[in-house]
Amino acid sequence: MKKTIISAVSALIGATAGAAVAGKISNDATNKAQMMSDKHLALFLLMNQWVEVKQAGKELKNYFEEHNYKTIAIYGMSYAGERLLEELKESGITVKYGIDKNAESIYSEVEVVNIDENLEEVDAIVVTPVFFFDEIEEELCKIVDCPIISLEEILYEV
Repeated sequence: MKKTIISAVSALIGATAGAAVAGKISNDATNKAQMMSDKHLALFLLMNQWVEVKQAGKELKNYFEEHNYKTIAIYGMSYAGERLLEELKESGITVKYGIDKNAESIYSEVEVVNIDENLEEVDAIVVTPVFFFDEIEEELCKIVDCPIISLEEILYEV
């Protein structure tokens, strides 16, 4: 009788622990999927605003000229970063370098460095991964002394 009770309690504890672990794994996967969905929605909305700016005949270089930013760095050299680099080509605004956590695996027309490297002085740093802007800005503020601007802010101000 005692063995039966111990076996039943052990089975119940095992089942409860297994369900808790499975629930945590499922919850983590759901949270990660939601974060990726939110990130891609932010990128879509950013690019949509960029198209609206272009359709209105406006140029991003005007924002930089109005703020007297002659040299910039671009943080985030994926899709939006490469588009910004291309947009500013031959605009009179110099993109000195890009910054990216995957710098060693990114090919670009400008040098791409890791945030841990010695960052050359620029007039401003433009952050293209707008979904993570607050965290990136906080990290950059510790190591640079220039304005850190979200690409989203530029697109809504131009």
